[in-house]
Amino acid sequence: MRSVSVVIPAYNRADLIQKTLDAILSQAIPAEIIVVDDGSTDNTRDVVRGYGDRVRLIAIENSGDLVARNIGLKACSGELVAFCDSDDIWESTFLSTMAGQWSTSPELVSCYSNFRILTDGQVSRTTKFDDAPVDYWDGIRRTSDHSGIFDFSIVRRLLAFQPLFASCIMVSRTAFVAMGGWDEGVSRIIGCDFATAIRLAEHPPLGIIDTPVVQIRKHSTNISGNSERMNFGDADVLEYVLRTRPSLRHLEAEILDSVADRRAAAIDSAFSRGDYETFRKFYGALPRRLRSGKRWIKHLVTLARA
Repeated sequence: MRSVSVVIPAYNRADLIQKTLDAILSQAIPAEIIVVDDGSTDNTRDVVRGYGDRVRLIAIENSGDLVARNIGLKACSGELVAFCDSDDIWESTFLSTMAGQWSTSPELVSCYSNFRILTDGQVSRTTKFDDAPVDYWDGIRRTSDHSGIFDFSIVRRLLAFQPLFASCIMVSRTAFVAMGGWDEGVSRIIGCDFATAIRLAEHPPLGIIDTPVVQIRKHSTNISGNSERMNFGDADVLEYVLRTRPSLRHLEAEILDSVADRRAAAIDSAFSRGDYETFRKFYGALPRRLRSGKRWIKHLVTLARA
């Protein structure tokens, strides 16, 4: 089996990173572990140092998750690299399951696993993949009862449903570095991982593990728990990838439709909590198909309360 490295970006996670590291150190196969502390102001670095030479610590000025991941990527030595956010939890079989895909399919560029949500110590019964559209997995080349490979781009599918999360990924280091690693052009945008998910979705083969071997934590300091902010962020990311990646121009109409749909959902949420200014700010830029019906009535309400 190929050598494996793990990269963990961390910012002010002294209260949670220990569980993340313990889960990684309990994996069925050994791995080089690198924590990139992204300018923490708490004692995250002290917690990491407590693991001694089992975990390598790299300290940087606060630069965001994407920069931190890329610094770890450049510093690691494994042929395969997995990434885990500093509050998420891997099942003990995560690394062996993921790395095992390269044993049967050495041509893989990347592989993503299914996951469950962890909230207040409770793990969801359903998985992320359970929410996928009925035809989402059509065309996948099955390599086992619980895994498969997309041999074609699935960017179009990601516009409708995005199940590819940063803590569920393993990549071929050489291939990932060659394509630029994590796309730092969207640093500081909420949902910035989306740009890299699209990059990998555009460069098959991409492996899929149906088994949920990751727990994604949702808590008060986790911005991905706010769907309104995520919709605005994803819309910004989609505009960025359309602007910067000529290879996606053939999907321009669909990407712009997705941008509009996400902003429409976000301003509906803003309206429901009484943020009429945000609704007014984005309503006029929506395409006509999204400015009619109930949303037009909402617009009249916001004008009356301006």
